[in-house]
Amino acid sequence: MGIVTMIPARKRVGNALRREDQPRKLRVAAYCRVSTDSDEQATSYEAQIAHYTELIGKNPAWEMAGVYADDGISCTNTRHREEFNHMIDDAMAGRIDMIVSKSISRFARNTLDCLKYIRQLKEKNIPVFFEKENLNTMDATSEVLLTIMASLAQQESQSLSQNVKLGLQYRYQQGKVQVNHNWFLGYTKDENGQLVIDPEQAEVVRRIYREYLEGASMTQIARALEADGILTGAGRTRWYNSTVNKILRNEKYYGDALLQKTYTRDFLTKSRVKNEGIVPQYYVQGDHEPIISKKMFLLVQEEIARRQEGKKDASGRTSRYSTCHCFSHIVYCDKCGGLFRRVHWNNRGCKSIVWRCSNRLEKADEKCMARTVREDDLEGAVLRAINETFCQSDGFMSALESNVRMVAGSESGISLKALDEKIASLQRKLVEKVNHREDYEELAEQIQRLQAEKAQRESDGANKKRNAQALQDLQDFIRSQGKEITEFDEKLVRRLVDRITISDEKVTVLFKSGQSIEIHG
Repeated sequence: MGIVTMIPARKRVGNALRREDQPRKLRVAAYCRVSTDSDEQATSYEAQIAHYTELIGKNPAWEMAGVYADDGISCTNTRHREEFNHMIDDAMAGRIDMIVSKSISRFARNTLDCLKYIRQLKEKNIPVFFEKENLNTMDATSEVLLTIMASLAQQESQSLSQNVKLGLQYRYQQGKVQVNHNWFLGYTKDENGQLVIDPEQAEVVRRIYREYLEGASMTQIARALEADGILTGAGRTRWYNSTVNKILRNEKYYGDALLQKTYTRDFLTKSRVKNEGIVPQYYVQGDHEPIISKKMFLLVQEEIARRQEGKKDASGRTSRYSTCHCFSHIVYCDKCGGLFRRVHWNNRGCKSIVWRCSNRLEKADEKCMARTVREDDLEGAVLRAINETFCQSDGFMSALESNVRMVAGSESGISLKALDEKIASLQRKLVEKVNHREDYEELAEQIQRLQAEKAQRESDGANKKRNAQALQDLQDFIRSQGKEITEFDEKLVRRLVDRITISDEKVTVLFKSGQSIEIHG
């Protein structure tokens, strides 16, 4: 056997290579974190910084490498803890030899995150010392203890998360609405924390609803708001379709509030998802002053649904809704029932805009042979129809008044007030039966059926009122016309015309009042 010589290990801690002939202080960093941004916790936050500054300063073998502190953050993962991530980056870059933290729960409440970063630091020989547990991660026995303690910290976080959920549930049951008014266009809060209308922003909300009902698309509304320099609820200059869409669908604008639209699916990732009936929802009526009427809100919902469904022609093909032209989706073919489409036509060098049957444009076999109509001719026919209808004002006005009375007639079936009373009675029973699963589910189904019936009744009522108002508007418009209309007006067509049918000899215009007129040629 040869001669064996033992070469002693050189003690290495963190990024500092410690040798007797080259003594160097350990660069020690401290990490502290408080869970909320309350005054009491802010004091704790300042106290922790002072504590670690003193602790590191009085140890002659240590030198301060910085205090990394996340203030007012309760995340169970490290994604949004900027100072924590900054500290890890500094350690990996060789600027820290050791880390001190109050406890495992302050360092991380997620077991996987805790072990991941501690192992990452151990690979660089950087220990983490937890004061409360008196645990140094470089000790041989630390891994098992650390796993157990980190798991306990995660369970504590889960318990706290559950307590927060229960607290929110209680607030919801009491009808207490929580809204971040800094991001909510149209409202601010008073000294009591109640939502109150911001007049300038409220006018923007009314404009969005009004323009959508007048036929503008969400994209057109967004671009117009940007062009006018109007800011979003978050104070941004850029408007997105989704922003307009959310405003048009938010029941809070007519004074009600649906609570728990989303819920936290995972307390670790804090991911929130749309509530599709997984957890209870709470509907608060008349919580705050409305910006728009409920009638207008329901009309917008109907219009959104109508545009999403598109229109079907006689062959069953659905065409996408378009707001590009007032004739889009209202011009039909008398031969095949198909919709006419707007086409830029180049016939032997002569450029023009025409309307042609979609079945003539798309079908290779058995094409529809409906005629092609120049756009200016179609506009002229519709203008003639409007003028001739208004010229027959005596008979037309008589029929119109009859239609208004008929549309505004009495409602049939159970009243909305009676439905509300039934739902309220079942709600009280539901609270009593919350721990009796079978009774609870039966009552829940009854409430859902009544709520669906109420929603349908409200929607039907809103449609009836819209039709009555449209007829009334038409009456007022006719009375205001002192002479024949000479210029084609797209807004007027959107307001008056419901459907146009094109045949070989004539154009038939059906007005929203129910009257129709044929224009030959």
